[in-house]
Amino acid sequence: MSETGGTGRAPLRIANVSGFYGDRLSAMREMLDGGPVDVLTGDYLAELTMLILARDRMKDPATGYAKTFLKQLEQCLGDALERGVKIVANAGGLNPAGLAGAVGALAGRLGLSPRIAYVIGDDLLGRADELGLGQPLAANAYLGAWGIAHALTEGADIVVTGRVTDASLVVGPAAAHFGWTRDDFDALAGAVVAGHVIECGAQATGGNYAFFTEHSIGRPGFPLAEVYADGTSVITKHPGTGGVVNTGTVTAQLLYEVDTPRYLGPDVVARLDTVTLAEDGPDRVRITGVRGEAPPDTVKVGLNTLGGFRNDVTFVLTGLDVEAKAALAREQLTAGLRRAPQELVWRLARTDHADAAGQEEASALLHATVKDPDPSVVGRAFSGAAVELALASYPGFTMLAPPGDGTPFGVFTSALVPAGQVPHTVVLPDGTEHPIAPTGTAAAPADDAAAVRSEPLRRAPSTTENDKKVPFLSRPLGLVAGARSGDKGGTANIGVWVRGDAAYAWLVAVLDEKELVRLLPEAAGLPVSRYLLPNLRAVNFVVEGLLGDGVSAGTRFDPQGKGLGEWLRSRYVDIPEELL
Repeated sequence: MSETGGTGRAPLRIANVSGFYGDRLSAMREMLDGGPVDVLTGDYLAELTMLILARDRMKDPATGYAKTFLKQLEQCLGDALERGVKIVANAGGLNPAGLAGAVGALAGRLGLSPRIAYVIGDDLLGRADELGLGQPLAANAYLGAWGIAHALTEGADIVVTGRVTDASLVVGPAAAHFGWTRDDFDALAGAVVAGHVIECGAQATGGNYAFFTEHSIGRPGFPLAEVYADGTSVITKHPGTGGVVNTGTVTAQLLYEVDTPRYLGPDVVARLDTVTLAEDGPDRVRITGVRGEAPPDTVKVGLNTLGGFRNDVTFVLTGLDVEAKAALAREQLTAGLRRAPQELVWRLARTDHADAAGQEEASALLHATVKDPDPSVVGRAFSGAAVELALASYPGFTMLAPPGDGTPFGVFTSALVPAGQVPHTVVLPDGTEHPIAPTGTAAAPADDAAAVRSEPLRRAPSTTENDKKVPFLSRPLGLVAGARSGDKGGTANIGVWVRGDAAYAWLVAVLDEKELVRLLPEAAGLPVSRYLLPNLRAVNFVVEGLLGDGVSAGTRFDPQGKGLGEWLRSRYVDIPEELL
């Protein structure tokens, strides 16, 4: 395919410089200097980040935004303006106006005069009661891309937003550049997919990649998307940077934190089951075929509430009688608490090995997590009860670290609000406010993936058509399958993909909901849904409630579910020998 993607126009090169609040500070400089780019985008927000920013804002109403964005800009703003590179970031968090003001002050100190716009309307905290959202610490709607697009069309050099969908950071610039309209659903959906791939930074260029041993990952460069006028795109990275871009790394990111094949957004529904990937040269993957549908008439609202207070302690159990030592510690600590907490969770991790040559390898870990609405219950009362066991408990008593005071934790949930009740406003560099009309006008179509979930699944046959035994070997699933997992509040998703049609036919036949629960017993008793993505040779599982009340409230060893996919890949299954 030609460099213009068959559309007659050169692509818009949109680079990512941040995948989370705390990502590599040098990424903006690397992307600006590494090769030609038209737009720099950064994603700084996640469910936990909104809680952190809400607590910041409670202490100081002038804060509530991602301060690291300013650090990145300080060394790059002059060069970006000189080269005509636009900057779009959701670093505004809970205070886009405050961040816009801080950017303006920074620019003034540098002797620069960028045109700064910002997008507001997502913060619904003041209307939470009116909208039936309870009494959260933060309530933010996921706005779409048209405020960003309007700001860029009106000449803004920098656009900062609060809570918009992650992909909007790519969709907005593309829509402005190519003049898309609101019913250009296929083009918009293509940009959504490109945005979803690059939103998490180096995860698209080899970071956290299941088959990392096949490539030299090193220090991965950040990704960029070459978006074309028809919504097709190429995912790549600057020449000479670390990592790798191939259909595997792009597939992995496409499966990250998604649920059904209908990827809902405020501007368009992107059909993930229509995505086609193809290698387009070294470190280049072309995305085509994405179909879009009209968006729903509701907007998702993320809600962060204070769940109470928590504390944790970890006992180290060394050598023999691990189970008995754990039982004694549990009995003694429970009896030593003057008041029973609302929740006390124990987890025994058998990290110990028999006849170990090192003490750490001979030790197991007993974790205790306590939660309660009253901070005094989980504070010194809990810490003291644990410390008092030091000379009165199991032999070899020690802890990883003395427990401290209790800390507050948040709970993330979401709700749906009619799109017409969510304001969407862009404040242009001249200070004028421009309302953006809601896009959603039609109710969401029925979930056509439900048929996939309910369809009876065939097991892999044990014989061929000639009734000859097919040899199977019990091996780790990860020898033939990659996986990527993540969280959305208390729900976890696990996307699994393979390379080759024969492997996919086997995967679909074998790895259903029942088999997933067998391999991951912690999912037992929870709602599990499976969705098929044949174009990607992938299946996606959604496990509701596995992560409890979400990140800061979770008591699991891996509260964000980031390692679930790798745990699944380590489990043994019967794999046809011809696939190994």
